[in-house]
Amino acid sequence: MNIFTIGYSKKSAKQFFGLVSSHEINLLVDVRLHNKSQLAGFTKGQDLAYFLKEICHCDYIHDEIFAPTDDILKSYRNKEITWQQYVDRYLVLVNSRQCETRFSEVVSNHSNICLLCTEPLPEQCHRRLLAEYLATKLPNVTIYHI
Repeated sequence: MNIFTIGYSKKSAKQFFGLVSSHEINLLVDVRLHNKSQLAGFTKGQDLAYFLKEICHCDYIHDEIFAPTDDILKSYRNKEITWQQYVDRYLVLVNSRQCETRFSEVVSNHSNICLLCTEPLPEQCHRRLLAEYLATKLPNVTIYHI
């Protein structure tokens, strides 16, 4: 199974959908806590699902089980915790939620899955942490950051 990760900020719609198409993504898993962002209009929940299906022939799901809690997010954004504390708390959260079980359920019949979040780069984003966590729990996972 291929798990791709992508952030939409600092990307135009043409760039974003071009990357999804060129990597033959067949399921995009929105791992944001809230999928109604104003940062890029094309990434709002139902609009994104429509564009992915029409432009890329790609399925879409949004599931908050993969997202950090509001408390973890706010603590990090307000600089109340460090990046490493954020990492530690998020990994405890996904482990307690057994995210690999839910992920396995939603990705059935898909081979190129992409985790979507806001951050333009994966280094300090929970989508990378989730992908790496899943790779330790599921067989034959290869991770690509696009």
